[in-house]
Amino acid sequence: MKLLRWMLLFGLTLPVIPLFVEAQETNHIAVSPSDQQSKTNSKPETEIWQPPAEITAVVKPESKETEAEHKRFEEIKAKAEKGDAEAEFNLGNHYSKFDSGVPTDAAEAAKWYRKAAEQNYAKAQYELGLCYRTGVGVPEDDVEAVKWLCKAAEQNNPEAQDQLALCYDYGHGVPRNDAEAAKWYRKAAEQNDVFAQENLGMCYSVGRGVPKDYVEAYKWLNLAQSQDAGEPSKTSREWLASFVEYMTPEQIAEAQKLCRGFSLREKTPRSSSGSSASAESPTASGTGFFITEDGYLISNYHVVKDAVKVRLLTSAGTLDAKVVQEDAANDVALLKTEGNFSPLPVMSSRKVQLGNTVATVGFPNITLQGFAPKLAKGEIAALSGAGDDARYFQISVPVQPGNSGGALVDDRGNVVGIVSAKLDVATALAASGSLPENVNYAVKSSFLLSFLESVPDVAKKLKEPNTKDEKFEDVVKSAEAAAVLVLVY
Repeated sequence: MKLLRWMLLFGLTLPVIPLFVEAQETNHIAVSPSDQQSKTNSKPETEIWQPPAEITAVVKPESKETEAEHKRFEEIKAKAEKGDAEAEFNLGNHYSKFDSGVPTDAAEAAKWYRKAAEQNYAKAQYELGLCYRTGVGVPEDDVEAVKWLCKAAEQNNPEAQDQLALCYDYGHGVPRNDAEAAKWYRKAAEQNDVFAQENLGMCYSVGRGVPKDYVEAYKWLNLAQSQDAGEPSKTSREWLASFVEYMTPEQIAEAQKLCRGFSLREKTPRSSSGSSASAESPTASGTGFFITEDGYLISNYHVVKDAVKVRLLTSAGTLDAKVVQEDAANDVALLKTEGNFSPLPVMSSRKVQLGNTVATVGFPNITLQGFAPKLAKGEIAALSGAGDDARYFQISVPVQPGNSGGALVDDRGNVVGIVSAKLDVATALAASGSLPENVNYAVKSSFLLSFLESVPDVAKKLKEPNTKDEKFEDVVKSAEAAAVLVLVY
């Protein structure tokens, strides 16, 4: 199985091994009596040659063990012919293996795998998917392979999850999608699939489909090499060595701690609703920004609402954060993480005027647009929000899901608002008969400052607002340095 998976990874196919070799015609050479005598070292001509014991064992009549195997095969076949899914799968295995006691027949194996797969038998769905990936027993068809691998993967079959991830990774049967690949690698890795652990570690080390995070990369690669002494272990060691020199001793210690605390995700089928939750998979994401050097930051309440765990993607790597204070009415949340950061100054929004230039740096649609911070620029379009809500500015800044919680800064780099919402398309269409264009909202910074008054230890650490004009490029750099991706679990 491991050989097959490595060959699939590198786009190779299995060699065709001939099962039978035709006997070659033997050349008979006449031997004189004297030659015969010399070649047999004076043995009597009547002595009959006996084959060695090991050859005798091969040509002996069928053993009891072989008879038992044949009997089991017939029992499995009888059950399979009655529609038993497990028996259909096992019958497919018998036809696909060289040492099963029956002649191998790839087409027959694929036929029985299909019968079991159509009854939602996950192992058979995985094997049928492999048949289509390699063209063994069926025509090679990556799209059909993905179809069956997906069905098995959704039932938490780790091998199918790993193979499905490879399909997304290399664009076999589906468009290339790094985020989807990482998602399925993770699901298999959590079930201790060594290949998936290695691939997920590689993803984290370069930021492909997931935030770049050396601690997570170290964790998964170390887990992979610890359980396998073969090629995956060698590759994991080499990949780990390529970035470990850039890690601090604290990061290495944290990664090793995560390795020691690793526990397998329970291998249970999905519920009938098709939902699946993993403690290691974020359920939502948004943006935040630092307001103090010692790690206090702001985001929207709706971003972190009901979070079990919050992690931040920062320039220092991925860090855990905790929610300190919330204001559901004004959609504001205060969080805290450990470290030293570049905060933004917060200014009262009372002096903001219609038409002022504003901008935000955030992380919209990370599964589509990636994990790099994105700049959006616009103007204050109205001094109130939907329905003249005085808590909000209407802004023409083009924002997307994932921008929520980002700092809205003025042309001097002061925070004057928190990007919070878009005008609901369905509501606007129903009310006006037309689609809204770039109608977005931000909570005013005056409400943020009022919220922070309830946390005086934080309020006294805020930077003084900037009073001098700055180049827009410098404003963007400051906003980018303070921005973080908020991952909610």
